[in-house]
Amino acid sequence: MNSNIIGKHELETWADYLLNHSLGGILPEDVVMVKGEHITWQLMSVLQDKIFAAGAIADIYMVPPDNNRGQVWGASIVKHGTIEQINRVPDWHRERYETMTKYIEILGSEAPELFANLPEMPAQVLMKADQPFKQIRLSKPWVLTLFPTPAFADLEGMSLDEYTRIIVETSLTDPKLLDKVENPIAELMGKSSTVCIETENPKTGKQLKLSMNIKDRYPIKCVGERNFPDGEVYASPDANSVEGEIFVDLPVYYNGVTIQGIYLKLEQGRIVNYSAEREYDTLKSIIETDNGSHRIGEVAFGMNQGLTVALKHPLFVEKVGGTMHIAIGESYPDCYVDNLDSPTAQERLQTFADAGILNKSSQHVDIVVDFRKGGAGRRVFLDDQEVISKDNIWVIK
Repeated sequence: MNSNIIGKHELETWADYLLNHSLGGILPEDVVMVKGEHITWQLMSVLQDKIFAAGAIADIYMVPPDNNRGQVWGASIVKHGTIEQINRVPDWHRERYETMTKYIEILGSEAPELFANLPEMPAQVLMKADQPFKQIRLSKPWVLTLFPTPAFADLEGMSLDEYTRIIVETSLTDPKLLDKVENPIAELMGKSSTVCIETENPKTGKQLKLSMNIKDRYPIKCVGERNFPDGEVYASPDANSVEGEIFVDLPVYYNGVTIQGIYLKLEQGRIVNYSAEREYDTLKSIIETDNGSHRIGEVAFGMNQGLTVALKHPLFVEKVGGTMHIAIGESYPDCYVDNLDSPTAQERLQTFADAGILNKSSQHVDIVVDFRKGGAGRRVFLDDQEVISKDNIWVIK
């Protein structure tokens, strides 16, 4: 199978899942932003046709190949421009985001090396300049999916045919099947006060423990409404409470490079020591972005039993059944209030943010531990209840 010859029926099914399952259907009054590089056009085109056929407007946002995920600027301004230029965001860009009612982002790059290893300081300024538009997007119905490209197949060390088969087959799996699998873990998280994660550094044999408070949080079951494919149960902890050490063994793909062998030490909610066996400087650039990037915003269980190959891309690796991940940076507001649209929600969220319980950051980078055989993960407890990886899925022991 090749990404250039993904069948029409497969593309139609994929698009229908995104529009109808993930976004809840398209209405004539909708303005749907469809963002992606030209190399993802096969899927963008089908989405565009279906959006117009529903009577709505498709805002096709074609991303330049040197722009990582359609940030407000691409790599060129970071390399050749000034800080003042980065911050000079056109008014029409904000208007475009504010006007759209629903958002689809198709991940998949033609040449990720074009935005890899950018100068650290202006790259951080770019991320901060893009943050307001990220928040606008997150406030509306949105979904991310991944389209197979030759560059991403190379990143995984696979042929394009093999890589495309994995991406397409997983993206055509009915997401409703995940709900039943995820329910027991979500219910237990909702009743628990603490999460304790035990890992082992494979080189030193040192046993590590990381604990955090999730009391009164609202765990979220992910069944294809935001990421597609999907399969995780996540919560955002009290960011002040995260304490201890962790070793993360699965690769982390970030801005065109792959980080691996991550070690973190946290005290009173802050990362006070860190290392990486590969791409340490990139890990450093993530953690040193802002105050919030020294803290943890998410803890989650990978619950997709059909995903057995731990691809490097975060959309896939964090969903692999039998893995667990934490995120460096931004918390998820929907974990702190039961209804984001309630009259008091924003006031309560601000109270949590002021207290440091809800973490604010320009970063949200998932780092994944493998609890399957051969991985660095050892044990996980929700309060005193151990949960285990069995047949590539998390179950209550």
